[in-house]
Amino acid sequence: MITTIPHFKLENGATLREVPVAYQTWGKLNATRDNVIVVCHPLTGNTDVADWWGPLLAPGKALDPNRYFIICANVLGSCYGSLGPTTINPQNGKPYGTEFPIVTIRDSVALHKQLLEHIGVRRIDTVIGGSLGGMQVLEWAFYGNYVRRLIPIAVNGKHSAWCIGWSEVQRQAIYADPHWRDGLYDPQNPPLDGLANARRIAMLSYRSQSSFETRFGRKRVNGNGTFSVESYLGYQGLKLVKRFDAVSYIRLTQKMDTHDISRDRGDYHEVLRSITQPTLIIGIDSDVLYPLEEQEELARHIPKAELAVIKSPHGHDAFLIEFDQLNAIIRSWLRKDESK
Repeated sequence: MITTIPHFKLENGATLREVPVAYQTWGKLNATRDNVIVVCHPLTGNTDVADWWGPLLAPGKALDPNRYFIICANVLGSCYGSLGPTTINPQNGKPYGTEFPIVTIRDSVALHKQLLEHIGVRRIDTVIGGSLGGMQVLEWAFYGNYVRRLIPIAVNGKHSAWCIGWSEVQRQAIYADPHWRDGLYDPQNPPLDGLANARRIAMLSYRSQSSFETRFGRKRVNGNGTFSVESYLGYQGLKLVKRFDAVSYIRLTQKMDTHDISRDRGDYHEVLRSITQPTLIIGIDSDVLYPLEEQEELARHIPKAELAVIKSPHGHDAFLIEFDQLNAIIRSWLRKDESK
């Protein structure tokens, strides 16, 4: 489904007009219109929660459509239906491309708030998401009583230099592709190699050293040919270029770099202490991109926070792999909080 917001003002003061917002829903709104779970998707994710978090989305599971009205909206800057670089600019009949502005995490959350109001949601029961999705969860905290509970997963409260560095290396891989042409590339001949290489780089940060050693070691494809890990990274790059856009990838990584919940709000720890909602913070013990110490810091300073840890060798991507652990953690916390 797509809803068009007539006009939307960005954090930088610019106004976007006729803004499409793509979303999907499961379950039904109750009479009081407050049984809502907002699911925030990760970087290259889409609105189809059933596709990437399917084991969590079923009766009796953490995201139970028999109990909740579950909604996932595509973020600004993506290429899955919401306004982004691939959207046709009505002023010239061409895709926005690099003319699409750098938007912030706050921009996406504010836009999704307008979407929920359009649908008639009176209050959100829970907001949940990992990585880029977790950044949105933390921004939802500043909508006060409109949001009852928060579940940020595998994320920090402000993008670290380490994460910004990983983002920049990926962007440079795209810029280095001769087909990039400063973003003015031929849609029929996009910078596929650059985007694939960006994904290769990202995969190294999404997994862990032990995960790669266990899965690949020094195994080769076809005897003495390509190392298995090389083949795997190539496959991941090829998968992404078949479904994603290079400018969207750049704008979304730049968007993640804007993440800082204390920006224009005050001291970082004081801002964390101002979050009033019950919060389940989920970290991953092998995450090298958003290390567990960052979730521990969130838990120390958010007053009503509880920390849970996914134990996995798979690194940052464990929140998209360890479904049984994740479901058990979330389901248990939701029920425990409701019994208070």
